Amino acid sequence: MKTIQIRLAEIIEALSKALDMTEGQPPGHCIRACFIGTHIGQEIGIPDTELQELYYTLLLKDLGCSSNAARICELYLTDDLSFKRDFKLVDGSLSQVLRFVLGHTGLQADLARRFRSILNIMQNGGEIVTNLIQTRCQRGAEIVRQMRFSEAVAAGVLNLDEHWNGGGRPLGIGGEAIPLFSRIALLSQVADIFQMSGGPTAAITEVRKRAGTWFDPALAAAFERVAADPTFWETLRSDVLETVVLESEPGREAIMADDDYLDDIAAAFARVIDAKSPYTSGHSDRVALFTDMIAEEMGIDAGNRRFLRRAALLHDIGKLGVSNSVLDKPGKLDDQEWQAMKRHAAFSEEILSHIGAFADAARIGGAHHERLDGTGYPRGLMADEIPMEVRIVTTADVFDALTADRPYRSAIPITKAIAILWEDAGRSHDPICVEALERAIARTSLRQVTEITHSAA
Repeated sequence: MKTIQIRLAEIIEALSKALDMTEGQPPGHCIRACFIGTHIGQEIGIPDTELQELYYTLLLKDLGCSSNAARICELYLTDDLSFKRDFKLVDGSLSQVLRFVLGHTGLQADLARRFRSILNIMQNGGEIVTNLIQTRCQRGAEIVRQMRFSEAVAAGVLNLDEHWNGGGRPLGIGGEAIPLFSRIALLSQVADIFQMSGGPTAAITEVRKRAGTWFDPALAAAFERVAADPTFWETLRSDVLETVVLESEPGREAIMADDDYLDDIAAAFARVIDAKSPYTSGHSDRVALFTDMIAEEMGIDAGNRRFLRRAALLHDIGKLGVSNSVLDKPGKLDDQEWQAMKRHAAFSEEILSHIGAFADAARIGGAHHERLDGTGYPRGLMADEIPMEVRIVTTADVFDALTADRPYRSAIPITKAIAILWEDAGRSHDPICVEALERAIARTSLRQVTEITHSAA
């Protein structure tokens, strides 16, 4: 089978759109931040080799963002996506923070619960925010390393929320002790958020206002010089920005990804996906394993098994665009929440379809909740419209969902889960896939399978 070679930047650009989703940002936020930040880097004379590392730091700056989503919902009794989106507009002043907390905490909760939540935040706010940022930054740096990037890129992500005056988090370091990539990334992030909400003037004003407190004054001055060129803003706000950023990757040579690297990237992004909810910890890895067990029993060749494992790892990437207030709800979803939940399959297809190496996996991501009798979603496909690879991943996905804890029920024993799959065989699940899974489990001890189904990432 021919070895795949694809530009790494193309993959990371597309995957960064999933990070935009889970941060509640308009599509393309990380790409726009990359454009802003690399221009600042060029303005201050960063060498090309380091500029390439900055480029990837900017695209991956939000890698850890899914890891604190559930905690935000739990603490603030709110929708994590809108919370994160709006919090990015807060400058850290006491008045703005108070206004934000009162305006975003427990608006759908009863009065007594909302009062207790606000009181807890007022009493422990500093510790709460530090822990949320620490979780996000440490997880992001870990995943950067798993994706084979340098320590400079990992440090850039790890220290994203530190401020020039030492007032940032989680460590409160300041000045040049903060890695240069982190300083540029934070400025670029804020500049994009404010230019999207209020235009170029708003971005320039906000950067100027935070120079010396949040931002390195020299970098703020470099941004103003860059921002003085009208073509900078025209390109930033144009429909061709994604192509421009891809074609302007710094460095003497574009970094290429082979099959082994693609496997590592898929595995790393599976960690981002599963960190979104405590109930999905390790889910993507287990679905990939059960998919491979089914495929092996069905006699599928090594190359196609590799493709299926990648697709299984990434099948739920669209869940990054669904609020944890929906994903982790212990009771029945209302109609609006159910519609939001169902959109994750379409989000998965949309994200993966923009990556040449994962384009085939997009079909699985988009159809893994379809059912043979046409009652699935999002398209209501019938049996003859659902390829076998989709049926395999679907069976693995449902099996893991049944045998893992969920907000609305405890894990179901393995034998009962298999019986449930057989009950729906021919209507929801392909009997061939269920039989292959049952054979694979029979060849493995129940104790080992139980350990797998209860494992965490």
